Amino acid sequence: MAAQTAVPAPARAETDVDVNKDLAYAPAQPAGTQGHLLDLYVPRSKEPLPLVIFTSGSGWLADSGRSGTDKVAAQLNPHGYAVAGVAIRSSGQAQFPAQLYDIKGAIRWLRAHAAAYHLDPNRFAIMGDSSGGWTTAMAAVTGNIPTLEGDVGVRGPSSAVQAAVPFYPPTDFLQMDTHMLDNCTEFNSAFGLTDCHSDARSPESRLLGCTITACPEKVAAADPLSYIGARRTPPFLILHGERDTIVPYHQSRILFDKLAAAGDDARLISFPKAGHGTDFAMLTDDTTRQGAYQESTKKGHSTPPHPVTPTWQTVLAFLEQQLARPSH
Repeated sequence: MAAQTAVPAPARAETDVDVNKDLAYAPAQPAGTQGHLLDLYVPRSKEPLPLVIFTSGSGWLADSGRSGTDKVAAQLNPHGYAVAGVAIRSSGQAQFPAQLYDIKGAIRWLRAHAAAYHLDPNRFAIMGDSSGGWTTAMAAVTGNIPTLEGDVGVRGPSSAVQAAVPFYPPTDFLQMDTHMLDNCTEFNSAFGLTDCHSDARSPESRLLGCTITACPEKVAAADPLSYIGARRTPPFLILHGERDTIVPYHQSRILFDKLAAAGDDARLISFPKAGHGTDFAMLTDDTTRQGAYQESTKKGHSTPPHPVTPTWQTVLAFLEQQLARPSH
């Protein structure tokens, strides 16, 4: 298949985008921390704009979810999308389900203030990588479930999103070790561990406040797959590298398969040459996306894998389809 040639839109002048940083969607907890802040990049427009919420990964070890939002905004703002970079609390500041409550609090805050910031509250998508991909998936599959709303920030507005774009998200923590590529050598080295994801000090164990093998009920509560099938889930565009030595590719495979089995809409783009931390390279770098292929599922009907060359235009086309303004 011939490579796609994306023609980038002319970059907007900086003055054409209103940037508001350090907006508190809830009081800082603990005081002085960054986990309840968001940054907002809104192109100037006559019409309220669709919003993409972005939260980056850190293994839940930092409240740095706004990192990289400027890069996402630079790609999406010129095409008429507002972008919000959202930080959530680290596992050292609070344990699950606090992080889910945080992202939902941010979504509700953004809806509550949609008119003030010229956002369309009916067209929200969410995107993130690694632990931010987990946040993305969890927010998408649990929108408006009363028992999972939490008490962070404003209450009342919907916490639902209309589309999700997770990059290499952790899903079922208990299946991770079985599918690690290199016997967990790189992962153990990166995090100073000896027992891979099952280590008591692993990012997942820290998130839950227990060694994951000792608390399967908590693992299930933090697994987006647990919430798929009971009701309709918004469409997913999932991207994952098959050489990922931190979050095994299998984690996205089981997410896609569960969405397919439930009759939900999803696309999985697989990258045979890509490792971890390659989210933006997956859309720009020829070496990273070499051999990439896509599978789709819609209302119980799946398509076989076919070659693709993903670009930012791939993401934009997905967003355009899912966040299209309803016709009257």
